[in-house]
Amino acid sequence: MALTLKFIASLQHVTASDWDKLFAADFPFTRHAFLMALEQGGSVDGQTGWQSHHLTVWHDTQLVAAVPGYIKTHSYGEYLFDWQINQAYEQFQWPYYPKWIAAIPFTPVTGPRLGILATVLEPELVETILPGICHFLQQQLTDTATPKLHSVQWLYHDHVLHERLRSQGFWSRHDIQFLWSNRQYGDFTDFLAGLTSRKRKQIKKERESCAHLNIKTLTGAMLTPQIWQQLIQCYQATYLKRSGHRGYITAASFALIAAELADKIIVFAAFEPNNPEQMLAASLCFVSHDTLYGRYWGALSENELLHFELCYYQGINYCIEHKLHYFDAGAQGEHKLKRGFEPVVRYGAYAFAKTALSPAIARYFIQEKAQLDEYMAAAIAALPYKLD
Repeated sequence: MALTLKFIASLQHVTASDWDKLFAADFPFTRHAFLMALEQGGSVDGQTGWQSHHLTVWHDTQLVAAVPGYIKTHSYGEYLFDWQINQAYEQFQWPYYPKWIAAIPFTPVTGPRLGILATVLEPELVETILPGICHFLQQQLTDTATPKLHSVQWLYHDHVLHERLRSQGFWSRHDIQFLWSNRQYGDFTDFLAGLTSRKRKQIKKERESCAHLNIKTLTGAMLTPQIWQQLIQCYQATYLKRSGHRGYITAASFALIAAELADKIIVFAAFEPNNPEQMLAASLCFVSHDTLYGRYWGALSENELLHFELCYYQGINYCIEHKLHYFDAGAQGEHKLKRGFEPVVRYGAYAFAKTALSPAIARYFIQEKAQLDEYMAAAIAALPYKLD
């Protein structure tokens, strides 16, 4: 059975059914609908610096494997950032872009990056797909007959795929994120009971500061066009204040996500106490069978405690009520530690076109990992849970 590898410049070239068969059905961010919403809504492609360049594997005319991927001409929106490597290239006046990344745009969520239709392949072919993909990608770094890439990067894949990528010669890189785990809590009070007294009092005080607001959990038909309009307004207002632009996700992409992925969306929103139609802030989340994913936050004005309420406490409460195992509240945010989110290791895998900087990059990754190990130990020590 011969297999053919090729890049496609849009998911319009494959059907939603064929693509979605390759990936876990309830992981929202590799869904054809989600990635197409980014394409069709203009969040990627065009002049965004993200060019859809998905790697596909075919048996005759049947799609049997794929990796969501993009050609990048900058490093924004990735979260496992490589700015220091880019700066080193600039010092030598060497080009660093374009690069190809296996990633979900603006979504530093660990999940599947390689989908395989294993049910129709012979077992030995399943085992050859990843080595074949890695060889194909390595050729992009050295073959002058193809568009020149300066690096290939896999971002936020799972540990199993990471070890397999390492065995294929990719360099290992790591990140620390924060994940809340449901320890079979009965309710939010039960969760608080497991924290130290000082942290428990702090969280209660923070939540009391928002008690006068009208806070709602919105799903399904409750997510009306008016709600989406206000949510987008909050999102854009926050990005304008912090970054000077309206955010990575366009209003058109949000509209497509709303239409195609309503069953995966949870919104925690705060409204004026005397005007239940006026949204003040909102946190947009996605859900799988066992995990809540906090993704996009926005507010009409800065309010740190309201951010904690909508982005953390409402999500924790939702996970407890719906018996979800995990709450992945997004990248960064050391302040999550004080609120019960535990540090976890995330992964990146890299291959660079060979240059005089290659040994220095390899050393940098090793040093970075040592620093992260120290940070992990300190973060674990800072967790607010009572000692058993």
